[in-house]
Amino acid sequence: MAPDQQRGTAPRRRGAALEDAILRAAAEEPRTAGYAGMTMDRVAQRAGTNKNAICRRWPARAALGVAAYRHLADAESRLPGTGTLRGDALALLRAVNTTWSSPQGAVPRDLLAAAADDPGLLTLLREQAGGSSTDTAWLTLLERAVARGEAAVGAVHPRVASVPMMLLRGEYALRGLPEVPDDVLTEIVDEVLLPLVRGRAAGL
Repeated sequence: MAPDQQRGTAPRRRGAALEDAILRAAAEEPRTAGYAGMTMDRVAQRAGTNKNAICRRWPARAALGVAAYRHLADAESRLPGTGTLRGDALALLRAVNTTWSSPQGAVPRDLLAAAADDPGLLTLLREQAGGSSTDTAWLTLLERAVARGEAAVGAVHPRVASVPMMLLRGEYALRGLPEVPDDVLTEIVDEVLLPLVRGRAAGL
């Protein structure tokens, strides 16, 4: 019998398992304390580890917050299947908005608000945002639209795919909204994304 089992304690977590526990704890902590009250000590206690294990991976609270934000976004990026690009885009944008406006969404909301006055944090957010499953989801929606004949191949482009999320982030960061109204989400899709997709078909 392993020493941990003999003592009746849980096996020690390492690597990806430990990182996942820390990021889940960092995403959960704002439910009770808000991002402003999120500390390395509180996250360590919730994750069942020690502060040093966190600081070795994320030496600053902002870095941990950004990593938790990406972890949360990746977990919530379920791909809709409404049958149309407009329906899929609205469904995905609404799902992200629901997450960000929840208590758990305090991490991305507060980070985006703080980034307006912190160039270093803004750079970190930009670096971490690239390559997430949310980005992949938007590219997949565009690829499906091409397969259905709704869009030209040229519309499947990272810049096009990034537009809805950039605009949604802007609503939270610049306007400080607790939740973005649904009519704004509809405008993002109908007035920006879909015309941009049609423009790519015209070679614009």
